[in-house]
Amino acid sequence: MNIFEHHLLEIKNLILKKKSILKLDKVGNLDSINLEIPPEKFNFDLSCNIALVLAKENNQDPKILAEKFKKVFLEKISNFSEIEIAGPGFLNINLSNNAIINNINLILKNKKAYGSFETNETYNIEFVSANPTGPMHVGHCRGAVFGDVLANLLKFNGNEVTKEYYINDYGNQIKNFVESVFLRIREIKFKEKYPQNKNLYPGSYIKDIAAKILKKNNKIDFKKLDINFELIKKESLKISMDLIKQDLKKLGISHDNFFSETEIVNKDLVNIAVKKLKSKNYVKEGYLEPPKGETDENWKKIKRLIFKSTLFGDDTDRSLQKNDGSWTYFANDVAYHMDKVNRKYNHLVNILGADHTGYIKRITAAVSALSENNTTLNCKVCQLVKLFKNGEPFKMSKRAGDFISAQDLLKEVNKDLIRFMMLNRSNDVELDFDFDKVKEKTKENPVFYVQYAYARINSLLRALNTNFIKKVDLDENNFNPNDVEKKIIRKVFEWPKIIESASRKFDLHKIPYFLYDLSTLFHAYWSKGNDDQNYKFIENKRIKRKEIIAVVNLVAVVIENGMGILGVSLPDKM
Repeated sequence: MNIFEHHLLEIKNLILKKKSILKLDKVGNLDSINLEIPPEKFNFDLSCNIALVLAKENNQDPKILAEKFKKVFLEKISNFSEIEIAGPGFLNINLSNNAIINNINLILKNKKAYGSFETNETYNIEFVSANPTGPMHVGHCRGAVFGDVLANLLKFNGNEVTKEYYINDYGNQIKNFVESVFLRIREIKFKEKYPQNKNLYPGSYIKDIAAKILKKNNKIDFKKLDINFELIKKESLKISMDLIKQDLKKLGISHDNFFSETEIVNKDLVNIAVKKLKSKNYVKEGYLEPPKGETDENWKKIKRLIFKSTLFGDDTDRSLQKNDGSWTYFANDVAYHMDKVNRKYNHLVNILGADHTGYIKRITAAVSALSENNTTLNCKVCQLVKLFKNGEPFKMSKRAGDFISAQDLLKEVNKDLIRFMMLNRSNDVELDFDFDKVKEKTKENPVFYVQYAYARINSLLRALNTNFIKKVDLDENNFNPNDVEKKIIRKVFEWPKIIESASRKFDLHKIPYFLYDLSTLFHAYWSKGNDDQNYKFIENKRIKRKEIIAVVNLVAVVIENGMGILGVSLPDKM
Protein backbone atom coordinates (compact mmCIF):
# COMPACT_ATOMS: atom_id res chain seq x y z
CA MET A 1 0.00 0.00 0.00
CA ASN A 2 3.02 2.27 0.36
CA ILE A 3 3.74 2.93 -3.30
CA PHE A 4 6.93 4.81 -2.48
CA GLU A 5 8.43 1.91 -0.56
CA HIS A 6 7.25 -0.67 -3.11
CA HIS A 7 8.53 1.12 -6.21
CA LEU A 8 11.76 2.27 -4.56
CA LEU A 9 12.60 -1.36 -3.82
CA GLU A 10 11.69 -2.21 -7.42
CA ILE A 11 14.08 0.50 -8.70
CA LYS A 12 16.94 -0.55 -6.43
CA ASN A 13 16.67 -4.22 -7.40
CA LEU A 14 16.59 -3.31 -11.08
CA ILE A 15 19.70 -1.12 -10.75
CA LEU A 16 21.63 -3.95 -9.11
CA LYS A 17 20.62 -6.28 -11.95
CA LYS A 18 21.46 -3.83 -14.73
CA LYS A 19 24.52 -2.09 -13.30
CA SER A 20 26.88 -3.47 -15.96
CA ILE A 21 24.63 -2.35 -18.84
CA LEU A 22 24.30 1.07 -17.22
CA LYS A 23 28.09 1.15 -16.72
CA LEU A 24 27.82 1.71 -12.99
CA ASP A 25 31.03 0.74 -11.21
CA LYS A 26 29.65 1.83 -7.82
CA VAL A 27 26.14 1.36 -6.47
CA GLY A 28 26.92 1.50 -2.77
CA ASN A 29 24.93 4.65 -2.06
CA LEU A 30 21.43 3.24 -2.62
CA ASP A 31 20.20 4.47 0.78
CA SER A 32 20.39 8.05 -0.53
CA ILE A 33 17.93 7.27 -3.33
CA ASN A 34 14.39 8.37 -2.60
CA LEU A 35 10.95 8.57 -4.14
CA GLU A 36 8.88 11.65 -3.41
CA ILE A 37 5.79 13.49 -4.63
CA PRO A 38 7.04 16.01 -7.21
CA PRO A 39 5.91 19.66 -7.10
CA GLU A 40 2.36 20.08 -8.41
CA LYS A 41 3.48 22.01 -11.50
CA PHE A 42 5.07 18.84 -12.95
CA ASN A 43 1.80 16.82 -12.86
CA PHE A 44 3.50 13.48 -12.13
CA ASP A 45 2.92 10.79 -9.51
CA LEU A 46 6.51 10.23 -8.33
CA SER A 47 9.93 11.82 -8.50
CA CYS A 48 13.25 9.99 -8.08
CA ASN A 49 16.75 11.36 -7.46
CA ILE A 50 18.60 8.18 -8.51
CA ALA A 51 20.47 9.74 -11.44
CA LEU A 52 21.84 12.54 -9.24
CA VAL A 53 22.98 10.13 -6.53
CA LEU A 54 24.69 7.55 -8.77
CA ALA A 55 26.09 10.04 -11.33
CA LYS A 56 28.23 11.66 -8.66
CA GLU A 57 29.41 8.29 -7.36
CA ASN A 58 30.27 7.05 -10.87
CA ASN A 59 31.59 10.34 -12.27
CA GLN A 60 28.88 10.53 -14.97
CA ASP A 61 26.66 13.31 -16.28
CA PRO A 62 23.38 12.99 -14.32
CA LYS A 63 21.19 13.95 -17.30
CA ILE A 64 22.81 11.34 -19.56
CA LEU A 65 22.51 8.73 -16.80
CA ALA A 66 18.87 9.76 -16.27
CA GLU A 67 18.18 8.99 -19.96
CA LYS A 68 19.60 5.49 -19.47
CA PHE A 69 17.48 4.94 -16.35
CA LYS A 70 14.39 6.20 -18.15
CA LYS A 71 14.81 3.65 -20.91
CA VAL A 72 15.45 0.72 -18.54
CA PHE A 73 12.61 1.64 -16.20
CA LEU A 74 10.02 1.94 -18.98
CA GLU A 75 11.15 -1.41 -20.41
CA LYS A 76 11.30 -3.36 -17.16
CA ILE A 77 8.84 -1.75 -14.72
CA SER A 78 5.31 -2.33 -16.00
CA ASN A 79 3.81 -0.03 -13.35
CA PHE A 80 5.58 3.00 -14.89
CA SER A 81 3.73 4.47 -17.87
CA GLU A 82 5.61 7.73 -18.47
CA ILE A 83 8.92 9.26 -17.37
CA GLU A 84 10.19 12.80 -17.83
CA ILE A 85 13.62 14.15 -16.96
CA ALA A 86 13.44 17.40 -14.99
CA GLY A 87 16.00 19.89 -13.73
CA PRO A 88 19.53 18.53 -13.20
CA GLY A 89 18.43 14.90 -13.61
CA PHE A 90 15.33 14.11 -11.57
CA LEU A 91 13.09 11.39 -12.97
CA ASN A 92 9.41 12.36 -12.82
CA ILE A 93 7.30 9.23 -13.11
CA ASN A 94 3.64 8.54 -13.87
CA LEU A 95 2.16 5.27 -12.73
CA SER A 96 0.13 3.08 -15.05
CA ASN A 97 -3.63 2.99 -14.62
CA ASN A 98 -3.34 -0.61 -13.49
CA ALA A 99 -0.86 0.33 -10.75
CA ILE A 100 -3.08 3.17 -9.50
CA ILE A 101 -6.23 1.02 -9.50
CA ASN A 102 -4.48 -1.83 -7.68
CA ASN A 103 -3.20 0.56 -5.02
CA ILE A 104 -6.64 2.14 -4.59
CA ASN A 105 -8.22 -1.26 -3.97
CA LEU A 106 -5.43 -2.35 -1.62
CA ILE A 107 -6.08 0.77 0.44
CA LEU A 108 -9.84 0.15 0.54
CA LYS A 109 -9.37 -3.54 1.39
CA ASN A 110 -6.99 -2.83 4.29
CA LYS A 111 -8.30 0.59 5.21
CA LYS A 112 -7.85 0.38 9.00
CA ALA A 113 -4.14 -0.29 8.56
CA TYR A 114 -3.54 2.13 5.68
CA GLY A 115 -0.46 4.21 6.32
CA SER A 116 0.97 2.05 9.10
CA PHE A 117 4.32 0.31 8.97
CA GLU A 118 5.10 -2.56 11.31
CA THR A 119 7.90 -1.98 13.80
CA ASN A 120 6.84 -4.19 16.77
CA GLU A 121 8.88 -2.40 19.42
CA THR A 122 8.09 -1.69 23.08
CA TYR A 123 7.74 1.91 24.30
CA ASN A 124 7.28 3.59 27.64
CA ILE A 125 5.94 7.12 27.21
CA GLU A 126 6.03 9.22 30.36
CA PHE A 127 3.93 12.34 30.02
CA VAL A 128 1.96 14.96 31.94
CA SER A 129 3.49 14.06 35.36
CA ALA A 130 2.07 17.30 36.77
CA ASN A 131 3.01 17.86 40.39
CA PRO A 132 0.09 16.57 42.50
CA THR A 133 0.06 19.87 44.37
CA GLY A 134 -2.67 21.43 42.27
CA PRO A 135 -4.79 21.23 39.12
CA MET A 136 -3.43 20.66 35.64
CA HIS A 137 -2.65 23.86 33.77
CA VAL A 138 -2.76 24.67 30.06
CA GLY A 139 0.93 23.81 29.57
CA HIS A 140 0.23 20.32 30.88
CA CYS A 141 -2.60 19.99 28.35
CA ARG A 142 -0.24 20.37 25.42
CA GLY A 143 2.15 17.72 26.72
CA ALA A 144 -0.78 15.49 27.66
CA VAL A 145 -2.23 15.57 24.15
CA PHE A 146 1.21 15.12 22.57
CA GLY A 147 1.99 12.06 24.69
CA ASP A 148 -1.41 10.46 24.14
CA VAL A 149 -1.37 11.00 20.36
CA LEU A 150 2.20 9.70 20.13
CA ALA A 151 1.04 6.55 21.94
CA ASN A 152 -1.86 6.21 19.47
CA LEU A 153 0.51 6.63 16.52
CA LEU A 154 2.98 4.05 17.80
CA LYS A 155 0.16 1.59 18.49
CA PHE A 156 -1.16 2.21 14.97
CA ASN A 157 2.21 0.92 13.76
CA GLY A 158 1.91 -2.27 15.79
CA ASN A 159 4.06 -1.28 18.77
CA GLU A 160 3.39 -2.13 22.39
CA VAL A 161 3.05 1.11 24.38
CA THR A 162 2.81 1.87 28.10
CA LYS A 163 1.54 5.34 28.99
CA GLU A 164 3.07 6.32 32.31
CA TYR A 165 2.56 9.13 34.83
CA TYR A 166 5.32 9.93 37.33
CA ILE A 167 3.87 11.25 40.60
CA ASN A 168 6.22 13.71 42.32
CA ASP A 169 4.91 12.89 45.78
CA TYR A 170 8.10 13.34 47.78
CA GLY A 171 10.27 16.28 48.75
CA ASN A 172 9.91 19.90 49.82
CA GLN A 173 7.07 20.79 47.46
CA ILE A 174 4.95 18.03 49.04
CA LYS A 175 5.80 19.26 52.54
CA ASN A 176 4.71 22.76 51.53
CA PHE A 177 1.56 21.38 49.91
CA VAL A 178 0.60 19.38 53.02
CA GLU A 179 1.30 22.38 55.25
CA SER A 180 -0.90 24.54 52.99
CA VAL A 181 -3.78 22.05 53.30
CA PHE A 182 -3.27 21.82 57.07
CA LEU A 183 -3.43 25.60 57.47
CA ARG A 184 -6.58 25.75 55.32
CA ILE A 185 -8.09 23.08 57.60
CA ARG A 186 -7.19 25.30 60.58
CA GLU A 187 -8.72 28.26 58.77
CA ILE A 188 -12.01 26.41 58.28
CA LYS A 189 -12.11 24.68 61.68
CA PHE A 190 -10.71 27.38 63.95
CA LYS A 191 -11.20 30.56 61.85
CA GLU A 192 -7.43 31.14 61.84
CA LYS A 193 -6.06 33.50 59.22
CA TYR A 194 -4.19 31.79 56.38
CA PRO A 195 -0.60 33.12 56.48
CA GLN A 196 0.96 34.96 53.54
CA ASN A 197 3.99 32.73 53.11
CA LYS A 198 5.73 32.40 49.74
CA ASN A 199 6.24 28.66 50.27
CA LEU A 200 2.50 28.02 50.69
CA TYR A 201 0.09 27.33 47.83
CA PRO A 202 -2.34 30.25 47.31
CA GLY A 203 -5.04 28.68 45.11
CA SER A 204 -8.59 28.35 46.37
CA TYR A 205 -8.49 24.68 45.34
CA ILE A 206 -6.45 24.11 48.54
CA LYS A 207 -9.57 25.15 50.49
CA ASP A 208 -11.59 22.54 48.60
CA ILE A 209 -9.08 19.81 49.47
CA ALA A 210 -9.05 20.93 53.12
CA ALA A 211 -12.87 20.91 53.29
CA LYS A 212 -13.05 17.38 51.87
CA ILE A 213 -10.46 16.07 54.33
CA LEU A 214 -12.20 17.80 57.23
CA LYS A 215 -15.58 16.39 56.27
CA LYS A 216 -14.20 12.85 56.06
CA ASN A 217 -12.14 13.16 59.28
CA ASN A 218 -14.30 15.47 61.40
CA LYS A 219 -13.34 13.79 64.70
CA ILE A 220 -9.62 14.56 64.33
CA ASP A 221 -8.49 17.70 66.18
CA PHE A 222 -5.84 18.83 63.61
CA LYS A 223 -3.88 20.69 66.30
CA LYS A 224 -0.38 19.81 65.13
CA LEU A 225 0.96 19.29 61.63
CA ASP A 226 3.54 16.63 62.51
CA ILE A 227 0.89 14.45 64.15
CA ASN A 228 -1.46 14.69 61.15
CA PHE A 229 1.15 14.94 58.38
CA GLU A 230 0.87 11.42 56.91
CA LEU A 231 -2.93 11.45 56.98
CA ILE A 232 -3.15 14.86 55.30
CA LYS A 233 -0.49 13.87 52.76
CA LYS A 234 -2.29 10.65 51.80
CA GLU A 235 -5.74 12.29 51.57
CA SER A 236 -4.50 15.44 49.80
CA LEU A 237 -2.56 13.53 47.17
CA LYS A 238 -5.50 11.25 46.45
CA ILE A 239 -7.90 14.18 46.03
CA SER A 240 -5.40 16.08 43.89
CA MET A 241 -4.59 13.10 41.68
CA ASP A 242 -8.30 12.32 41.28
CA LEU A 243 -8.83 15.89 40.01
CA ILE A 244 -5.93 15.52 37.56
CA LYS A 245 -7.28 12.16 36.34
CA GLN A 246 -10.73 13.71 35.84
CA ASP A 247 -9.23 16.52 33.72
CA LEU A 248 -7.25 13.98 31.69
CA LYS A 249 -10.37 11.89 31.16
CA LYS A 250 -12.19 14.96 29.80
CA LEU A 251 -9.32 15.31 27.32
CA GLY A 252 -9.76 11.66 26.31
CA ILE A 253 -6.58 10.54 28.09
CA SER A 254 -5.94 7.66 30.47
CA HIS A 255 -2.60 6.31 31.68
CA ASP A 256 -1.65 2.65 32.00
CA ASN A 257 0.70 3.10 34.94
CA PHE A 258 1.26 5.58 37.77
CA PHE A 259 4.74 5.50 39.31
CA SER A 260 5.24 7.15 42.72
CA GLU A 261 8.44 8.98 43.69
CA THR A 262 7.84 7.74 47.22
CA GLU A 263 8.32 4.23 45.85
CA ILE A 264 11.87 5.21 44.87
CA VAL A 265 12.59 6.15 48.48
CA ASN A 266 10.84 3.16 50.05
CA LYS A 267 12.63 0.68 47.76
CA ASP A 268 15.99 2.46 48.18
CA LEU A 269 16.26 2.65 44.39
CA VAL A 270 18.73 5.55 44.39
CA ASN A 271 21.34 3.54 46.31
CA ILE A 272 20.76 0.59 43.98
CA ALA A 273 21.14 2.80 40.88
CA VAL A 274 24.29 4.50 42.21
CA LYS A 275 25.79 1.12 43.11
CA LYS A 276 25.07 -0.09 39.58
CA LEU A 277 26.73 2.97 38.02
CA LYS A 278 29.69 2.65 40.41
CA SER A 279 30.20 -0.96 39.33
CA LYS A 280 30.59 0.28 35.77
CA ASN A 281 32.95 3.07 36.88
CA TYR A 282 30.46 5.76 35.84
CA VAL A 283 30.39 7.44 39.30
CA LYS A 284 33.26 9.19 41.03
CA GLU A 285 33.76 10.94 44.35
CA GLY A 286 34.98 14.45 43.79
CA TYR A 287 34.31 18.18 43.65
CA LEU A 288 32.11 20.17 41.33
CA GLU A 289 33.51 23.08 39.40
CA PRO A 290 31.97 26.45 40.33
CA PRO A 291 28.92 27.40 38.21
CA LYS A 292 29.44 29.98 35.48
CA GLY A 293 29.75 33.45 36.98
CA GLU A 294 30.71 32.13 40.42
CA THR A 295 34.25 32.93 41.59
CA ASP A 296 36.43 30.25 43.15
CA GLU A 297 36.71 32.08 46.48
CA ASN A 298 32.91 32.23 46.84
CA TRP A 299 32.41 28.60 45.84
CA LYS A 300 32.23 26.10 48.68
CA LYS A 301 34.00 22.88 47.66
CA ILE A 302 32.29 19.83 49.12
CA LYS A 303 33.14 16.26 48.26
CA ARG A 304 30.23 14.39 46.76
CA LEU A 305 29.24 11.59 44.38
CA ILE A 306 29.29 12.71 40.75
CA PHE A 307 27.92 10.92 37.68
CA LYS A 308 30.34 10.97 34.72
CA SER A 309 27.71 12.07 32.25
CA THR A 310 30.30 13.62 29.90
CA LEU A 311 31.17 10.04 28.90
CA PHE A 312 27.75 9.94 27.25
CA GLY A 313 27.65 13.29 25.49
CA ASP A 314 26.65 15.66 28.31
CA ASP A 315 28.31 19.07 28.65
CA THR A 316 29.44 18.51 32.23
CA ASP A 317 29.44 15.80 34.89
CA ARG A 318 26.42 15.89 37.21
CA SER A 319 26.14 15.84 40.97
CA LEU A 320 24.16 13.08 42.63
CA GLN A 321 24.32 14.71 46.07
CA LYS A 322 23.47 18.10 47.55
CA ASN A 323 25.75 20.00 49.91
CA ASP A 324 24.22 18.24 52.91
CA GLY A 325 24.85 14.81 51.40
CA SER A 326 21.19 14.09 50.54
CA TRP A 327 20.27 12.93 47.06
CA THR A 328 19.61 15.47 44.33
CA TYR A 329 16.42 15.48 42.26
CA PHE A 330 18.57 14.17 39.42
CA ALA A 331 19.62 11.15 41.53
CA ASN A 332 15.96 10.28 42.09
CA ASP A 333 15.35 10.60 38.37
CA VAL A 334 18.29 8.29 37.63
CA ALA A 335 16.73 5.71 39.96
CA TYR A 336 13.34 6.07 38.26
CA HIS A 337 14.86 5.57 34.82
CA MET A 338 16.82 2.56 36.08
CA ASP A 339 13.46 1.05 37.00
CA LYS A 340 12.14 1.76 33.49
CA VAL A 341 15.28 0.26 31.90
CA ASN A 342 14.83 -2.83 34.09
CA ARG A 343 11.31 -3.22 32.71
CA LYS A 344 12.94 -4.04 29.35
CA TYR A 345 11.42 -1.44 27.04
CA ASN A 346 13.19 -0.90 23.71
CA HIS A 347 12.46 2.82 23.86
CA LEU A 348 11.76 5.36 26.58
CA VAL A 349 10.06 8.64 25.72
CA ASN A 350 9.76 11.62 28.07
CA ILE A 351 7.38 14.46 27.17
CA LEU A 352 8.72 17.50 29.01
CA GLY A 353 7.57 21.03 29.76
CA ALA A 354 9.15 24.15 28.32
CA ASP A 355 11.39 24.66 31.38
CA HIS A 356 13.08 21.24 31.11
CA THR A 357 15.20 21.71 27.99
CA GLY A 358 18.45 21.87 29.96
CA TYR A 359 17.68 18.59 31.67
CA ILE A 360 17.66 16.41 28.56
CA LYS A 361 21.38 15.70 28.11
CA ARG A 362 21.96 14.51 31.68
CA ILE A 363 19.01 12.12 31.84
CA THR A 364 19.75 10.80 28.33
CA ALA A 365 23.32 10.15 29.49
CA ALA A 366 22.00 8.32 32.57
CA VAL A 367 19.80 6.00 30.47
CA SER A 368 22.73 5.25 28.14
CA ALA A 369 24.89 4.37 31.14
CA LEU A 370 22.25 2.30 32.92
CA SER A 371 21.32 0.32 29.80
CA GLU A 372 24.79 0.12 28.22
CA ASN A 373 23.27 1.93 25.23
CA ASN A 374 20.65 -0.81 24.73
CA THR A 375 17.67 1.41 25.57
CA THR A 376 17.02 4.68 23.77
CA LEU A 377 15.59 7.75 25.48
CA ASN A 378 13.87 10.37 23.36
CA CYS A 379 12.86 13.61 25.09
CA LYS A 380 10.36 15.94 23.44
CA VAL A 381 9.80 19.40 24.88
CA CYS A 382 6.39 21.02 24.48
CA GLN A 383 6.66 24.79 24.45
CA LEU A 384 4.25 27.23 26.06
CA VAL A 385 0.64 27.77 25.08
CA LYS A 386 -0.71 31.33 24.93
CA LEU A 387 -4.48 31.69 25.13
CA PHE A 388 -6.41 34.51 23.48
CA LYS A 389 -10.05 35.52 23.63
CA ASN A 390 -11.60 38.53 21.89
CA GLY A 391 -8.11 39.45 20.71
CA GLU A 392 -6.81 39.72 24.29
CA PRO A 393 -4.75 37.35 26.44
CA PHE A 394 -7.08 35.03 28.34
CA LYS A 395 -7.23 35.88 32.05
CA MET A 396 -6.25 33.26 34.60
CA SER A 397 -8.69 31.77 37.08
CA LYS A 398 -8.48 33.04 40.63
CA ARG A 399 -9.25 29.55 41.89
CA ALA A 400 -6.09 28.07 40.41
CA GLY A 401 -3.68 30.60 41.87
CA ASP A 402 -1.20 31.93 39.34
CA PHE A 403 -1.94 29.81 36.25
CA ILE A 404 -4.72 28.97 33.80
CA SER A 405 -6.13 25.55 34.64
CA ALA A 406 -7.14 22.77 32.28
CA GLN A 407 -10.66 23.16 33.68
CA ASP A 408 -10.71 26.80 32.48
CA LEU A 409 -9.77 25.60 28.99
CA LEU A 410 -12.32 22.79 28.97
CA LYS A 411 -15.09 25.21 29.94
CA GLU A 412 -14.37 27.24 26.81
CA VAL A 413 -13.87 24.53 24.17
CA ASN A 414 -14.39 20.78 23.79
CA LYS A 415 -11.72 18.08 23.77
CA ASP A 416 -11.75 17.66 19.97
CA LEU A 417 -10.74 21.27 19.45
CA ILE A 418 -8.09 21.08 22.16
CA ARG A 419 -6.55 17.83 20.91
CA PHE A 420 -6.36 18.93 17.27
CA MET A 421 -5.16 22.48 17.93
CA MET A 422 -2.53 21.49 20.51
CA LEU A 423 -0.84 19.57 17.69
CA ASN A 424 -1.40 22.11 14.96
CA ARG A 425 2.10 23.50 15.39
CA SER A 426 5.40 21.77 16.05
CA ASN A 427 5.89 20.99 19.74
CA ASP A 428 9.15 22.98 19.86
CA VAL A 429 7.53 26.35 19.10
CA GLU A 430 5.09 28.36 21.20
CA LEU A 431 1.43 27.90 20.36
CA ASP A 432 -1.17 30.68 20.15
CA PHE A 433 -4.59 29.23 20.99
CA ASP A 434 -7.35 31.61 19.92
CA PHE A 435 -10.76 30.66 21.33
CA ASP A 436 -12.63 32.70 18.72
CA LYS A 437 -10.92 31.03 15.74
CA VAL A 438 -11.37 27.48 16.99
CA LYS A 439 -15.10 28.07 17.42
CA GLU A 440 -15.59 29.34 13.86
CA LYS A 441 -17.33 27.07 11.37
CA THR A 442 -15.09 28.14 8.50
CA LYS A 443 -11.90 27.14 6.72
CA GLU A 444 -10.02 29.13 9.37
CA ASN A 445 -10.88 26.43 11.89
CA PRO A 446 -8.93 23.32 10.77
CA VAL A 447 -10.73 20.96 13.19
CA PHE A 448 -14.12 21.92 11.80
CA TYR A 449 -12.85 21.77 8.22
CA VAL A 450 -11.62 18.17 8.54
CA GLN A 451 -14.75 17.03 10.41
CA TYR A 452 -16.93 18.79 7.84
CA ALA A 453 -15.20 16.96 4.96
CA TYR A 454 -16.06 13.65 6.61
CA ALA A 455 -19.64 14.77 7.29
CA ARG A 456 -20.02 15.77 3.64
CA ILE A 457 -18.82 12.34 2.52
CA ASN A 458 -21.38 10.71 4.80
CA SER A 459 -24.14 12.97 3.49
CA LEU A 460 -23.23 11.86 -0.03
CA LEU A 461 -23.41 8.20 0.95
CA ARG A 462 -26.79 8.75 2.60
CA ALA A 463 -28.08 10.46 -0.55
CA LEU A 464 -26.98 7.43 -2.57
CA ASN A 465 -28.26 5.01 0.08
CA THR A 466 -24.90 3.26 0.18
CA ASN A 467 -21.95 2.66 2.57
CA PHE A 468 -18.17 2.76 2.48
CA ILE A 469 -16.75 0.05 0.24
CA LYS A 470 -13.78 -2.34 0.22
CA LYS A 471 -13.36 -2.40 -3.55
CA VAL A 472 -14.30 -0.26 -6.53
CA ASP A 473 -14.51 -1.84 -10.01
CA LEU A 474 -12.35 0.43 -12.11
CA ASP A 475 -11.43 -0.42 -15.70
CA GLU A 476 -7.82 0.45 -16.49
CA ASN A 477 -8.73 1.16 -20.12
CA ASN A 478 -11.41 3.64 -19.12
CA PHE A 479 -9.87 4.99 -15.92
CA ASN A 480 -9.70 8.73 -16.48
CA PRO A 481 -9.61 10.81 -13.28
CA ASN A 482 -10.00 14.55 -13.78
CA ASP A 483 -7.40 17.07 -12.62
CA VAL A 484 -8.84 17.44 -9.09
CA GLU A 485 -9.27 13.68 -8.64
CA LYS A 486 -5.63 13.15 -9.64
CA LYS A 487 -4.51 15.62 -6.98
CA ILE A 488 -6.62 13.93 -4.32
CA ILE A 489 -5.44 10.41 -5.27
CA ARG A 490 -1.81 11.54 -5.17
CA LYS A 491 -2.40 13.18 -1.81
CA VAL A 492 -3.95 10.01 -0.41
CA PHE A 493 -1.01 7.95 -1.73
CA GLU A 494 1.31 10.25 0.24
CA TRP A 495 -0.30 9.35 3.59
CA PRO A 496 2.12 6.48 4.47
CA LYS A 497 5.08 8.86 4.08
CA ILE A 498 3.44 11.28 6.52
CA ILE A 499 2.89 8.50 9.05
CA GLU A 500 6.46 7.25 8.66
CA SER A 501 7.95 10.72 9.10
CA ALA A 502 5.72 11.51 12.07
CA SER A 503 6.61 8.17 13.68
CA ARG A 504 10.37 8.30 13.16
CA LYS A 505 10.84 11.93 14.21
CA PHE A 506 7.79 12.32 16.49
CA ASP A 507 6.70 15.25 14.30
CA LEU A 508 3.05 14.85 15.22
CA HIS A 509 2.00 18.21 13.75
CA LYS A 510 2.42 16.71 10.28
CA ILE A 511 -0.76 14.67 10.79
CA PRO A 512 -3.24 17.54 11.37
CA TYR A 513 -1.48 19.57 8.67
CA PHE A 514 -1.94 16.74 6.17
CA LEU A 515 -5.58 16.12 7.12
CA TYR A 516 -6.33 19.81 6.67
CA ASP A 517 -4.63 19.89 3.23
CA LEU A 518 -6.50 16.76 2.10
CA SER A 519 -9.81 18.16 3.36
CA THR A 520 -9.12 21.44 1.55
CA LEU A 521 -8.68 19.55 -1.72
CA PHE A 522 -11.91 17.63 -1.11
CA HIS A 523 -13.92 20.77 -0.26
CA ALA A 524 -12.56 22.45 -3.40
CA TYR A 525 -13.70 19.46 -5.46
CA TRP A 526 -17.15 19.55 -3.85
CA SER A 527 -17.50 23.30 -4.49
CA LYS A 528 -16.34 22.98 -8.08
CA GLY A 529 -19.39 20.88 -8.83
CA ASN A 530 -21.60 23.84 -7.92
CA ASP A 531 -20.04 25.87 -10.71
CA ASP A 532 -19.19 23.29 -13.34
CA GLN A 533 -21.49 20.43 -14.37
CA ASN A 534 -18.47 18.29 -15.30
CA TYR A 535 -17.40 18.15 -11.66
CA LYS A 536 -20.78 17.23 -10.17
CA PHE A 537 -20.79 14.06 -8.03
CA ILE A 538 -24.41 13.03 -8.59
CA GLU A 539 -26.62 13.06 -11.65
CA ASN A 540 -30.19 11.69 -11.71
CA LYS A 541 -29.69 10.43 -8.14
CA ARG A 542 -26.73 8.29 -9.21
CA ILE A 543 -23.00 8.74 -8.90
CA LYS A 544 -21.71 10.03 -12.22
CA ARG A 545 -18.40 8.16 -12.45
CA LYS A 546 -16.62 5.35 -10.62
CA GLU A 547 -13.60 7.60 -10.11
CA ILE A 548 -15.75 9.70 -7.75
CA ILE A 549 -16.60 6.60 -5.67
CA ALA A 550 -12.89 5.83 -5.40
CA VAL A 551 -11.92 9.37 -4.36
CA VAL A 552 -14.69 9.70 -1.76
CA ASN A 553 -13.78 6.39 -0.12
CA LEU A 554 -10.04 7.11 -0.18
CA VAL A 555 -10.48 10.48 1.53
CA ALA A 556 -12.69 8.87 4.18
CA VAL A 557 -10.08 6.17 4.90
CA VAL A 558 -7.32 8.72 5.55
CA ILE A 559 -9.51 11.04 7.62
CA GLU A 560 -10.75 8.11 9.74
CA ASN A 561 -7.22 6.84 10.38
CA GLY A 562 -5.76 10.29 10.96
CA MET A 563 -8.46 11.52 13.32
CA GLY A 564 -8.35 8.16 15.09
CA ILE A 565 -4.66 8.70 15.82
CA LEU A 566 -5.40 12.25 17.00
CA GLY A 567 -8.23 10.99 19.21
CA VAL A 568 -10.68 13.43 17.62
CA SER A 569 -14.29 12.45 16.93
CA LEU A 570 -15.80 12.26 13.45
CA PRO A 571 -19.48 13.20 13.38
CA ASP A 572 -21.26 11.96 10.25
CA LYS A 573 -23.62 14.96 10.37
CA MET A 574 -22.80 18.63 10.99
